[in-house]
Amino acid sequence: MSAIERLTADGFDAGVKELAGLLVDAVDSGASVGFVAPFGQEEAAAWWRSQAPAVADGSLLVWVCRDGSAVTGPVIGPVVGTVSLALAGKPNARHRAEIVKLMVHRDARGRGLSRALLATAEQAALDAGADLLLLDTETGSTAEHVYRTGGWTRYGVVPDYAGSPDGTLQDCSFFYKRLTASA
Repeated sequence: MSAIERLTADGFDAGVKELAGLLVDAVDSGASVGFVAPFGQEEAAAWWRSQAPAVADGSLLVWVCRDGSAVTGPVIGPVVGTVSLALAGKPNARHRAEIVKLMVHRDARGRGLSRALLATAEQAALDAGADLLLLDTETGSTAEHVYRTGGWTRYGVVPDYAGSPDGTLQDCSFFYKRLTASA
């Protein structure tokens, strides 16, 4: 059993260490999430802490998925996944938002957690008045498959857009999804 919870500003601050561990695991397992190896816990924690002002002002919403398989009662296990939703701040863009940093720990993959996290962020976007979502991901990645089969539309590929953790340039696919009340 797993549970997804949105982090408040205080909860975010308290969760930086676990979020950093998740980010390090993503980079170590080859995910193209904006960082190159070597990448350590301190660097990951510093990046997450730099997001705290946006979490505090509500422009960045962050959820974590906790693994409760080893506990009984409320799910209080370790963080095994996360997703963030960046709300647009410009007056002419308030109808859209961006999915960022969807990550699932390599030991928890294949259990549907990325889809559950994504659905949570999609519903929150609708609740916030954003019915157009955008994201980007490495072309050919497992993440791209999740988005394609989750109703997202690829609208382009940019060659050599970003470096993988080993520094190799990778193509990047850009996706959008128009949300409806039943999303």
